[in-house]
Amino acid sequence: MSIWKSTDKVPAEELESRLVRFREIMNRKHPDWRLAVFVSKINMYYFTGTMQDGFLAIPRDDEAVLWVRRSCDRALDESLFPNIRPMRSYRDAAQVMGSFSCPVYMETETVPVAMYRRMQKYFGFTDCLSLDAEIMAVRSVKSPYEISCMRRSGMIHRTILEERVPAILKEGMSEAELSTAIYGIMMEEGFQGIVRFSMFDTDMILGQIGFGESSIYPSFFNGPGGHVGLSPAVPILGNRERRLRKGDLVFVDFGFGIGGYHTDKTMTYMFGRKLPDYAIEAQERCVEIQDRIASLLRPGAVPSKIYAEIMSGLEPEFLENFMGFGNNTVRFLGHGIGLVVDEQPVIARGFDEPVKEGMAFAIEPKKGIPGVGMVGIENTFIVTATGSESITGSSRGLIQVY
Repeated sequence: MSIWKSTDKVPAEELESRLVRFREIMNRKHPDWRLAVFVSKINMYYFTGTMQDGFLAIPRDDEAVLWVRRSCDRALDESLFPNIRPMRSYRDAAQVMGSFSCPVYMETETVPVAMYRRMQKYFGFTDCLSLDAEIMAVRSVKSPYEISCMRRSGMIHRTILEERVPAILKEGMSEAELSTAIYGIMMEEGFQGIVRFSMFDTDMILGQIGFGESSIYPSFFNGPGGHVGLSPAVPILGNRERRLRKGDLVFVDFGFGIGGYHTDKTMTYMFGRKLPDYAIEAQERCVEIQDRIASLLRPGAVPSKIYAEIMSGLEPEFLENFMGFGNNTVRFLGHGIGLVVDEQPVIARGFDEPVKEGMAFAIEPKKGIPGVGMVGIENTFIVTATGSESITGSSRGLIQVY
């Protein structure tokens, strides 16, 4: 008997719908395709409802098969995918599937070269072609099931950042102590335990947490905010040495997730006393920009045009340290979100495909302020038939904690 409740499992009809949509896109864009192979855990979960050591094979003219090296027993227990088979090595799968003397479509952004070569040895692929754009096109439009997961995440996310975090800020606590306190609250509230990104080689337990100018410290992470982290070896979470003082800006930016699906939200706080007026004015401007982007985000809108319209309307002095600080700025205003925080499409140049109903975006205008830190806002929005809707709340940030 399975230990998993039915609500833990991705519905069978949901899995089937995803396969159908993927095949439709492949048939339209690559009519001669014969085989697609997925090895990443995220895409494996998307199509099968389980994450295992193995691969998902989707032939054009046959049924999809999830081949599992470990653990097939677990996959059968937790997944409603109809065709799960065990293997000890690629050789076992190749004996059943046969050789493919043709190109194979794979996740070229994530598949290690050594893994591809091992598969090529047994399956006879002649080349490896990318299906990254195709899978992102499928995943970018969320189903009612996916949106329901994100709404649950967003509701809890709002409560944590707008209600619970202000109550735990205490003078003298370190960034690291705040990080662990927030993580404990998240787990109490039903957090899935990890925040996932598609960005290569990115570890993230929580997000970016900083007091004052820590929040504009340079970071490898591709976002406007910054943070010092624990050490050069572990540049995540908060710093143990930086302690909260009266007059600090507190910057908290983290993803939350339930059932694999994320929301993204940033909240700022004024601790002990009011920030300078110019910092408050910059915060308000960022909120206005968020609201303007949200008003433009509707079916048929083009992300690159939204980006161009917003950026062209900002004064040169405001653009200085907008979406980052110093040399560490980013060239986007928001990003898709779902099974990972950094999905496509992105509100940036080059993203010219129209927005569709069911897409989800995190909108995050932010601005670095010398001597203060990173002000700004971020919320997650669902694109509806007539516009967009925030599912993570409506606070304007800079919550007073004094």
